[in-house]
Amino acid sequence: MNSLRLLLCVIVWLVTGSALAAPPTFSKVVAGQSLRFPRDFGAHPDFRTEWWYATGWLQTPDGKPLGFQVTFFRSATEHDTKNTSRFAPRQLIIAHAALSDTAVGKLHHDQKISRAGFGRAYTSEATTNVKLDNWTLERTSDGHYQVALPARDFTLSLTLQPTQAPMLQGDQGYSRKGPLPEQASYYYSEPQLAVTGTITRKGKPIKVTGTAWLDHEWSSTVLDTRAVGWDWVGLNLYDGGALMAFQIRGANGQPLWQHAMLRDATGRTVSFDSSKVRFVPLKHWRSPRTGANYPTSVHIDTGGMRWEIVPLQNDQELDSRRSTGSVYWEGAVNVLRNGQPAGRGYLEMTGYLKALKL
Repeated sequence: MNSLRLLLCVIVWLVTGSALAAPPTFSKVVAGQSLRFPRDFGAHPDFRTEWWYATGWLQTPDGKPLGFQVTFFRSATEHDTKNTSRFAPRQLIIAHAALSDTAVGKLHHDQKISRAGFGRAYTSEATTNVKLDNWTLERTSDGHYQVALPARDFTLSLTLQPTQAPMLQGDQGYSRKGPLPEQASYYYSEPQLAVTGTITRKGKPIKVTGTAWLDHEWSSTVLDTRAVGWDWVGLNLYDGGALMAFQIRGANGQPLWQHAMLRDATGRTVSFDSSKVRFVPLKHWRSPRTGANYPTSVHIDTGGMRWEIVPLQNDQELDSRRSTGSVYWEGAVNVLRNGQPAGRGYLEMTGYLKALKL
């Protein structure tokens, strides 16, 4: 009986202590802050949400195109910051990986999730160095990125070499995502990354080369309460330029906020606000698994320039309900301008099955 009473007391203490603990206060995104490198290549644990996103097109020796996606998320919990236990789940690390191959007809994909700690999962504040079990994304001292990722159906061993300076999105890295100033993130991209390495499937390594795009973004309040999801593209243009565009959608399908940035090969940038950005669906594809209906082909207008987005294949849906709880479309796309091939990149569409919650 004494041991039972002690156990009950411990349970009551844990429950009430957790309930009474003050939730942590997360840092806010504010305008006018300058991003600082190399520090901002690293993690920002005082902010609620953060991700490193690498997407790109690869080519095998026989000329076959492949698309790849590698994503690491860091998510701060509302666990009591005064709890000094090593087992306290202060940060969650989540990772997604996908390979798009037209011969398969859909994505190969995998996902992982773990609390940070014990050397199993972590992010570094000094630079990009993210680990989840044996999945890693690391920025080396000479500035290139190393991806080592043995997924369920494939293994990625890739080197991503920057060829251009970071592209600061929005206003010098302060990227608005809604009508209120706090609905924003700190956000930079590294387009035109030169890729070399190998992809291994069924025990057979295949050498690949290609071009990739890396996004790094962190925030504590991103979306308007009316938002259900977003559409985003990151495009490496054949002339050496880069285009990023997104829209935040409401429940009625209409945009709540839009933005785009175009950088040419010389580094000159042009920003387009909501009045100058428009996403126009051309063709839809309905998932046979989830029933979500995605506009996989789309026109994007940016200040009078029209870009036509055409997917490598329609079925590039990723079901991550075992990690982030979401289902989204993330796929390799071609881009045309005036009917002519202009580049390649990735299109992401969220909130088409149900509202996305960050």
